[in-house]
Amino acid sequence: MTTYKYVALNENGKRITGKLSANDEIDLQARLKNENLYLETATEQARKVLGKKIRADRLADYARNLGKLIGAGVSLVRALRIICDDETLRQKERAIYEDVLKQVRTGISLSESMQMQGMAFPPMMINMFRSAEASGTLEATANQMAEYYSKEYKLHKKIKSSMTYPKILGVLMVVVLAIIMGYVVPQFEDLFAQMESLPASTEILLGVSNFVKDRWYLLILFGVIGFIIFKLLFAVPSIKYQKDKLKLKFPKIGKLQKIIYTARFSRTLASLYNAGLPIISCITIARDTIGNRYLEAQFETVIKDVQAGQNLSDALAKVDGFVKKLVSSVTVGEETGTLDDMLNSAADQLEYDSEMAVQSMVSMMEPMIIVVLAVMVGFIIISVIQPIYGSYDAIANSTK
Repeated sequence: MTTYKYVALNENGKRITGKLSANDEIDLQARLKNENLYLETATEQARKVLGKKIRADRLADYARNLGKLIGAGVSLVRALRIICDDETLRQKERAIYEDVLKQVRTGISLSESMQMQGMAFPPMMINMFRSAEASGTLEATANQMAEYYSKEYKLHKKIKSSMTYPKILGVLMVVVLAIIMGYVVPQFEDLFAQMESLPASTEILLGVSNFVKDRWYLLILFGVIGFIIFKLLFAVPSIKYQKDKLKLKFPKIGKLQKIIYTARFSRTLASLYNAGLPIISCITIARDTIGNRYLEAQFETVIKDVQAGQNLSDALAKVDGFVKKLVSSVTVGEETGTLDDMLNSAADQLEYDSEMAVQSMVSMMEPMIIVVLAVMVGFIIISVIQPIYGSYDAIANSTK
């Protein structure tokens, strides 16, 4: 849809100016004619895109409210107006919803109006609503989307909350080491200065300690520069591709990542297929929700194979990075003619497996951080005690 600034004549020959969205000038002319206006001139307007991505829980609320209102017999325009009047909405969300309402009032479909909001609404939701508009199942689809995005948000929150404790441990580790190296170790410098020679580990410890004490600002500078370089490097598609591939190859962690990615893909595929979208559209949209560039790149072959008439299960079996449970479920669904049921069953099971995978990942990370901290503190203690015991031995030998 394109927004046009137009000049038109009414039945009395009076010039009317305004703005209206249409597919092209012919569509614009037809829309104005319905209002007894006759197009004279039209100019395309650069449309301001309001939206950043709306959070999954907010998408769930939007779809849930829409489904309930449509189910209660409320018209689409009035339902959207009620949603816009919700006092809990943030200002940016309200602006997006009001723009959707504005476009729908001009005769544009809900799905097209959502698509006009830039990145605010995900492609999956837009395509689901587009299919629902064609089949007359907007209420059911809205409720389905509410459930889908509720589950997605809960899984995201679970992952985020599960990572809180390891992050706290990591920060504490850095703080403890900074205090030890910047304050505690320098207390022993005068003692070590009186010794003729020091072990290599103690020399290293003192060098690091002096750097932390005297050049701490360089550590912060290097940290900031390193973070920026890290972000820029992983923004390069080829490097991001290799990083995402490596994530799937790590022992233990790679297996857990595979479960999470497979669960995300299977739930999206199940929702789209149940809505009646063509299988190629389902695969294409579900691919973009995986979140791993290495896996997503392999779907060019999957789509070509399915277009060539190959079974979906055979095409998915070639994807390196999915767990076999999905392929097995799809195979059974194709053989029995119950692909929609098997996709839903696989999605439910894989989502449960992904929750267990997140818990396993966190349970692995916590002891790893503690072990790393213990090794570093142990190295510091040994480096401090070793020369002291060496000096005691030297004194004992000299008195014999």
